[in-house]
Amino acid sequence: MYSVADARVRCGWARNELAIRYHDEEWGVPVHDDRRWFEFLLLEGAQAGLSWDTILRKRENYRTAFAGFDPARVARFDRAKVARLLANDGIVRNRLKIESAISNAKAFIEIQREFGAFDKFIWRFVDGRPLVNSRRSIKELPATTAESDAVSKDLLKRGFRFVGSTICYAMMQATGMVNDHTIDCFRYGALARRK
Repeated sequence: MYSVADARVRCGWARNELAIRYHDEEWGVPVHDDRRWFEFLLLEGAQAGLSWDTILRKRENYRTAFAGFDPARVARFDRAKVARLLANDGIVRNRLKIESAISNAKAFIEIQREFGAFDKFIWRFVDGRPLVNSRRSIKELPATTAESDAVSKDLLKRGFRFVGSTICYAMMQATGMVNDHTIDCFRYGALARRK
């Protein structure tokens, strides 16, 4: 069980049990599995305008509602499925976000066809290796970077929605393309060595 009272130093945003578990186990760990990539794309898009804690609390509901984050299955969702999702109070019931998840699944599959894997496509933006930053405080974390601008621009050109630069940067942090753990955080060094 995770506890806010745990003596280890963490990034300042990890303040409740769910956020601490996510911080300690997932945030900043390099992702190389396409289904995980689709999960983060879908969840980061759903988070737009909301807190990440809200999405973490609904994550398992999203997993069920969106076919285990299988892009091939989500790409086949129809109007009847959209109507059921809009009635599902376990997820964010926003028509634009739900419809974008479906259209993004189709665009995701196109990238897989072109590059062999979404993973191969996305890691090109950081030359295949995590960018390791040296932030002293979460106040130093940028909302966007040149790399997130490039990811966003490319995804938008390919028909993705809810992939602005801020969303893309959050996804890059979450999936380990960027190590933005603060230098005093116990996870910083372990992930910096993991490249």
